Amino acid sequence: MIALRRYGLTVIAVFSTVIIFIVPFLFIVLTAIKDRTEAARLDFSWPTNFPVWENFWTVISTRNFMLVTAYINSTLITVGAVTLLVILAAMVGYVRQRRKGWWNGLVDFLVLAGLMMPPAVVPTIWLLQEIGLFATLHGMVFIQVAYNLSFCIILYRAFIATIPRELDEAAIIDGARPLDVFFRVILPLLKPVTVTVIVVQSVTIFNDFVNPLYYLPGNQNVTVQLTLYNFQSQFSTAYNLLFMNILLVTIPPLIVFLFYNRQIVAGMTAGAVKG
Repeated sequence: MIALRRYGLTVIAVFSTVIIFIVPFLFIVLTAIKDRTEAARLDFSWPTNFPVWENFWTVISTRNFMLVTAYINSTLITVGAVTLLVILAAMVGYVRQRRKGWWNGLVDFLVLAGLMMPPAVVPTIWLLQEIGLFATLHGMVFIQVAYNLSFCIILYRAFIATIPRELDEAAIIDGARPLDVFFRVILPLLKPVTVTVIVVQSVTIFNDFVNPLYYLPGNQNVTVQLTLYNFQSQFSTAYNLLFMNILLVTIPPLIVFLFYNRQIVAGMTAGAVKG
């Protein structure tokens, strides 16, 4: 009974994880490596032959290598947006934590509003068209920064609260300017939360489907998630190709999560526990 109480929740959690995550992933892999006839059955049967390369090359080369273009676009958007998020969120979180003023309440309201208020699609499209950023990759970068900045600011502010102010004062006494204090003293200490922001936001932005669908029309601007939408009609009866596309889109975020899941937890909990 004691053992059941101690390990019961663990067993339930492991079993739930297997059912919810591992079983669907195995189904995707099995279907992706089958031929068209066997994949149409949509079951867990072991394939009699393995046309892996044929399925892979067909998906890659479809529509003039659209998936390759999508990977390039998604990578550019993700790298650009995450870079700006780290720099801007760290600086805002530092200033917000260290400096107290009458504007603190207003800044807190705006940060929370960025988390709670739903995006206004039509006004955003109109604004992007007016400034010439609609249907451009750099416009999509700014959209991702705007939608994810509030969450990153909260993470950085909570973590910076754990860093003693004496470090700032000592650097100022030694003659460091404000930017030197931030970039040379504070920013190197933010590595745990920075890794968390990079990994979480990279996976989120790379997997984003709705925002590119609204703000990034055109085959030349396609992202990896939009390839599923574009290929769905073409591969509607070729489940092996459709699931191969799903597998190719799923693998990069999965690898990132598997390698950095401990850093994600460490960065999220450090500020929460100490702040």
